[in-house]
Amino acid sequence: MTNVNVPEIFGSLVFNQTVMKETLPAETYKALKHTMENGTPLNLEVANQVAEAMKNWAISKGATHYSHWFQPLTGITAEKHDSFLTPSDEGKIIMNFSGKELIKGEPDASSFPNGGKRSTFEARGYTVWDPTSYPFVKDHTLCIPTAFCSYTGEALDKKTPLLRSMEAINEQGLRILKLFGNKANHITTTMGPEQEYFLIDEKLYQKRKDLKMCGRTLFGSRPVKGQEMDDQYFAAIKPRVIKYMEDLNEELWKLGIYSKTEHNEVAPAQHEMAPIFTTSNLAADQNQLTMEIMKKVARRHGLICLLHEKPFEGVNGSGKHNNWSIATDLGENLFAPGKTPRDNAQFLLFLTAVIKAVDENQDLLRYSVASAGNDHRLGANEAPPAIISIYVGDELDAVLKAIKNGTAYDGKHGGKMTIGVDVLPPIPKDSTDRNRTSPFAFTGNRFEFRSVGSSLSISGPNTIMNAILADSLKTFADELEASKDFDKDLQKLIKREITAHWRILFNGNGYGQEWIEEAERRGLKNYRTTPKAIEHYLDQKNIDLFTRLGIYTAEEMKSHYDIKLEKYCQVINIEANTMLEMVHKDIMPAAFKYMNVLADTEFKMQRVCTMCDAGLKLMEKLNTLVNDLSNKADELSKKHEETRAIGDLMKKAHAYAKVVLPAMEEVRSIADQIEDLLGEEYMPYPSYENLLYSVQ
Repeated sequence: MTNVNVPEIFGSLVFNQTVMKETLPAETYKALKHTMENGTPLNLEVANQVAEAMKNWAISKGATHYSHWFQPLTGITAEKHDSFLTPSDEGKIIMNFSGKELIKGEPDASSFPNGGKRSTFEARGYTVWDPTSYPFVKDHTLCIPTAFCSYTGEALDKKTPLLRSMEAINEQGLRILKLFGNKANHITTTMGPEQEYFLIDEKLYQKRKDLKMCGRTLFGSRPVKGQEMDDQYFAAIKPRVIKYMEDLNEELWKLGIYSKTEHNEVAPAQHEMAPIFTTSNLAADQNQLTMEIMKKVARRHGLICLLHEKPFEGVNGSGKHNNWSIATDLGENLFAPGKTPRDNAQFLLFLTAVIKAVDENQDLLRYSVASAGNDHRLGANEAPPAIISIYVGDELDAVLKAIKNGTAYDGKHGGKMTIGVDVLPPIPKDSTDRNRTSPFAFTGNRFEFRSVGSSLSISGPNTIMNAILADSLKTFADELEASKDFDKDLQKLIKREITAHWRILFNGNGYGQEWIEEAERRGLKNYRTTPKAIEHYLDQKNIDLFTRLGIYTAEEMKSHYDIKLEKYCQVINIEANTMLEMVHKDIMPAAFKYMNVLADTEFKMQRVCTMCDAGLKLMEKLNTLVNDLSNKADELSKKHEETRAIGDLMKKAHAYAKVVLPAMEEVRSIADQIEDLLGEEYMPYPSYENLLYSVQ
């Protein structure tokens, strides 16, 4: 990036409101804006005018095709490109794009994960334009963000439920605000997902079958230096990485993505990009784009961007810290404490709603971040544990204790807490410390859900966070709307709910064994594996929650359950197959080759030095390890085949977690010991040292 004018390029490839205002007739722009803000249908005449302006703008940016860009249940994005080309007279063509093509598309719905909702003979699905998320030009294609549903109306994507959950927050939150005399007309959820990733050299990547097939290393002896020196985090960025980050920023800025922060992370070769907060559905779209562009730009620099949660054993994995908040159309952050008694009471009620929501729905939050990759990271002394808890900081903890116990608040103003009457001192934005071990931490004016894995779509976790908060707000609104003495009943409600859900609050060290034992005493859930987390998704309380809010149907939930289980099984199936292939085609042949050289050398040495037996000892070690590796690989193969034969998806997933993964660890342990003994030139694949320290 050289002499880039950031304000000039920012959003230059986005059909945003500025472009709309410039290219659309005033009445058309007004109608489109009304649709964007209120969700009203766009009539065909207006859609045709918007489509024509959008096409002309896209062509001016080099586009030749258009695509409905959506987020199926794969967790990544999908796009089918159609050109603007339309035949004309005498073999000529015109560039055409209609309002009908803008608003709706019909991709094959049976070829995407759908939990059995679509079979090949009933494949019709629909993509429907989401006008609240701006179209953009990517790779000479006009990409139109859309929702994706089946012919019979079920959501087959991650965007539709997210939009539904945002509307649920809006509806229930406004009921609460009305009770406080708040004049807001709309509530929006916002997100700012920090994205962690690894960069490695592409030439080395191509020599690692496990990285290519699985996104993570299945073998690898730890290098002599890892992250124990604490000299990676925020260190000076290497020149090659700086060039990558500059190009990445430019690409993101053109697409209107607020790439704000970049730095080295804790592990060698690990980095982070953090954007500025924006509306939830736009943030979800932009994060999907960010992951795609990170990988694409890396290739230009001869690099590979790894987004797996745990690509390397022995160093930190990667997460996606999901900063989540809610705001009104008046610019008020509802997670900010405020400066007056009434504002404080409103904040405390929303805070209490979050506490209630998280405690009652630990299972759903754990489910939302469950994946085969994230299981390697959660609770590994580098990321939050699988146990869900909330960190609020010392000052808020003292406030909540005073409310719960009905005692004096030990703050600078003192006095007994009387919500809505007494003054809660303004809590500064940074009054809370940062607890990096907490999965769900209050950080001044937002909550940071730190359990989200680096490769996951943020739509799923945010849909669930929105849903459970909306449900708590609905319960509170139902109760308080019937109140005869609002302040008195508000006080009772907050005290009651904080007391009932006190167990979920924890400000200590989430990495310690003491917390695991304490959490068990408190009755908190500890779902260590993805199958255990998925097991509770279809509990009746969860079906009731989502259906009464209109976010998921019971049928959609059953689809998600099946898809997530199936994906988990598929991932470990691929990993086990890859591991066995590497053992038989790479590791054992490399060991035999080295042993053959050692034997030849030992034979020659014995002719001149009868006491020279170092080579013999090394051969004996290698021979023992190779035999052990062969036996363990046979055991893994047997257990893998038995697991694959299980018909019930849940039983199969549990078998992969409890039987196959431990068997894979045993194979890896022996193979890594062999790696430690091989001569450098006999290594079957690039070592951790080469992978983690080659990019300068």
